[in-house]
Amino acid sequence: MAASNSPQHWFDLPRAPAPGTAVGTVAELPDGQATLFALDTGGGVAQPFRLLLLRDGTQVRGFVNRCPHFGVPLAAKQSLLISKPGNSISCNVHYARFRWSDGVCEAGECEGEGLMAVPLDISADGQLTIAATGRGCD
Repeated sequence: MAASNSPQHWFDLPRAPAPGTAVGTVAELPDGQATLFALDTGGGVAQPFRLLLLRDGTQVRGFVNRCPHFGVPLAAKQSLLISKPGNSISCNVHYARFRWSDGVCEAGECEGEGLMAVPLDISADGQLTIAATGRGCD
């Protein structure tokens, strides 16, 4: 069961970043890995907007670091993140498993639901920014 009154889109979450917000560079992300990333969008260090970034070569997918089951982070810090690069990411609270390719839950309490994709733009020099709302995430 999903969290009650949970937002349907990433941009409805508190402190959601505006399109054009700088995220970092592709080079800063380990290739083939899932990386937790915190953006200060007005909440400071105590209340950042939490992202999960998945890099495959020059492609980066972005998701909100938030399990749809109860709205908790998939992991509170990088060392606790459970992932099989290129295959899946798991919530370390409920152990729901999400596909790497699209964030859909394929096992666990939220089966059939999915992570909230956050669209990213990648510039020619590898800069990552939050893309306009209606665009895809890679």
